[in-house]
Order: sequence, then structure tokens, then C-alpha cells
Amino acid sequence: MKITMLNTTILTNDGEYVLKTISVKEVKEIIAGQEIVSAIGHQSTAEILSTLLETEIPVNRIMFSQEVGQLAICFKLNGRPPEGEILTKNQLEEIGYSFKLLERVS
Repeated sequence: MKITMLNTTILTNDGEYVLKTISVKEVKEIIAGQEIVSAIGHQSTAEILSTLLETEIPVNRIMFSQEVGQLAICFKLNGRPPEGEILTKNQLEEIGYSFKLLERVS
């Protein structure tokens, strides 16, 4: 099953989920050799993810619906950006971020 990259922690279907914080190293291990679907809708976020993960994460504004057993890697900002503002890579770094592994279990 494909792994999806999300730019937020969001539940896209009814169900039960497990969410845990993971490191960049763990993200790289999880996605190594896997097919990745990007649901990243902003260029600056796609660029920073591509740099951090050393793999191409394209901008892809799609509707995503997580299936049972499917993993999603969530890029979560540590703060809220100003409303309507598209952040640069430098601004994303200043706000800070973490990665979350989201799995739909039922």
C-alpha cells in the first residue's frame, strides 16, 4: 500500500488511528523503497520535505482518503502561520516542525 505525505495531521475517514511522533531518520527508513503519494499542497512545504527527506516530494493538491492499514507521514508545524500567508522555507524553519506517523487501524 502506498505511503502518503500530508502537510497536517488530519483524519480523512471515520475510523481508529494511531499517531506518533517520529524523527527525520525514521521517516527516511519508512519511505525507503516505497511508493509515495504526495498530498502536499504548497510549494515551500514540498521543497523543505524534499530537502529533509532527500527524495522528491512534489506539490500535489489532491483529496486523500486514508484506508485501513495505510500509513501517512504528516509534516506538522509547531506554530500557526498568519492566515492566508504562503510561507518560505526559511519561515517554515523558524516556526519549527515535527513529523508524525499516522496509521488507520480500523
